[in-house]
Amino acid sequence: MFRRNYSSALLEEAVDQLATLPGVGRRTALRLALHLLGQPRENVEQFSDALLRLRQDIHHCPVCGMISDDGTCPVCGDPHRDPTVVCVVESLRDVLSIENTGQYSGLYHILGGIISPIDGVGPGDLRIHELGDRLAQGQIREVVLALSTSMEGETTAYYLYKQIARYPVSVTAIARGVGFGDDLEYTDELTLGRSITNRQPFKP
Repeated sequence: MFRRNYSSALLEEAVDQLATLPGVGRRTALRLALHLLGQPRENVEQFSDALLRLRQDIHHCPVCGMISDDGTCPVCGDPHRDPTVVCVVESLRDVLSIENTGQYSGLYHILGGIISPIDGVGPGDLRIHELGDRLAQGQIREVVLALSTSMEGETTAYYLYKQIARYPVSVTAIARGVGFGDDLEYTDELTLGRSITNRQPFKP
C-alpha cells in the first residue's frame, strides 16, 4: 500500500484530487502534483482555468447531445454531413472513435448510457425520447445502432429497434468486426471503420 508521508497538507489535498481521475493512482497523482508545483505560476493558472472553463462553459448540443462550446455542435451544423442518417451511440467517446475512422458522414445521437437494470439505468434515464422526436420530423431515413456488444448493449439495441419500428426508417447495425463484449472506444480504427462501412440490417 502506498503510504502518505507528505510535509504539506496542501500537497496531500492536491494528490487526493488528482487520484480521483480515471487510471490515476496515488503514485502518479503525486508525480503530477509535484510537476505542477515546479511549474511557473502562470502555467498552473492557465491549466486550472482551462479545467474550470471546461466544466462551466461547455454545453450539450440540443440536437444530438454532443458537447459544444456554444449551441448546436459542429457535426449537426455541418452542411456537408448526411442529415438522413443518424448513428446512435452510448457516449461522446464513441463519437470520437467513429470520427477518427473517417468512414462515416452522417449525424449522431448520444444516448448517455445503455440500459443496465443492475446499475439502475432504465430507458427513461437515456435520451431515447429525444431520438423519437428527431425521427418524428421525417428527415431521417436510416438509424445506425453502434452500441457495445455487451449484454447491456444488445438489450439496449433491441429496445431501440422496437421503439424505432413505428417510424418509416431502416435500422442497421455495425458489422461484427467488433467482437462480442467490446467497447467501441477500445476498438482499433481500421476494424471500427470497416464495421461502420459494412453495416447490416439490424436483426433482433
